[in-house]
Amino acid sequence: MKIIGGKFKGRNFYMPQGIQPTQNIARKAVFDLMGQDLSGLTFLDLFAGSGAVGLEAVSRGASGVTFVEKEPRFAEIIRENADLLKVPLGQGGDSPCKLINTDAFAAVKVLAREGRKFHIVFADPPYGLGLAKKILKTLGAYDIVMPTSTVILQHERREILPAAEGRLLLLRQRKYGNTWLSIYGC
Repeated sequence: MKIIGGKFKGRNFYMPQGIQPTQNIARKAVFDLMGQDLSGLTFLDLFAGSGAVGLEAVSRGASGVTFVEKEPRFAEIIRENADLLKVPLGQGGDSPCKLINTDAFAAVKVLAREGRKFHIVFADPPYGLGLAKKILKTLGAYDIVMPTSTVILQHERREILPAAEGRLLLLRQRKYGNTWLSIYGC
């Protein structure tokens, strides 16, 4: 797969077998919705998989990206992809890009306890398990989004998400094949 925009545009990265990657068209749509320049913005990539969306955010100038991936072999792919693009990836401290190798729901709770807040949250949970609705509920319950934040959930069309969850309000939805992007704001 390739980075589709920003300073790493055209650069290849690894895509592990066994995950459903965010298709280029959906990934492009995510960044078309948010704007091409993410300078100064913080980005949270939940259920990060290969890290494609978070690495795209880095490429487009995000000042900080936090990748959350539970599966150890996918977390290792994120590390390899960061190394390939020469993106410093830490697990804490002052590193602008971090990898948290744990469950997305637990990570949101820890990030809230640490007082971390994000301008943009992207979540692409595995399909067929009702996890998009569950992560939306978790994001609505914990204070990790700023008043001007955007939350984007990628989910299958069969999973119907609510119009509001806590202070998160559904702004719009876009369909890309069997994939939906549901965009929430505060």
